[in-house]
Amino acid sequence: MLGYNDKRNFFRMMVNSACEIVVNDDESSRTLHAVCKDISATGMSFEVEEQSVEIGTAVDVYIESTNSQIPSLSAKARVVRSECNEDSTCVIGVEITEMN
Repeated sequence: MLGYNDKRNFFRMMVNSACEIVVNDDESSRTLHAVCKDISATGMSFEVEEQSVEIGTAVDVYIESTNSQIPSLSAKARVVRSECNEDSTCVIGVEITEMN
């Protein structure tokens, strides 16, 4: 449970949903398969089995809905946090810049 000390503008919703991230960096674009861990009104975080993605990198995020009542999510975002773990996974935090 998030408390006052978290000091976020929006509460996060835990989702644990499979998603696809298209990384648009200077070298090329590549697609990563990830798990969206949580989402809020302005951002989300993912866990990927990949090396770190540079902070400031533009990404496109796609989360396919499994429920006909809930639309799929498509957004453009910018990486604001990237933390690698010892088990060769990284947690990437993004700020949503545009919802499609």
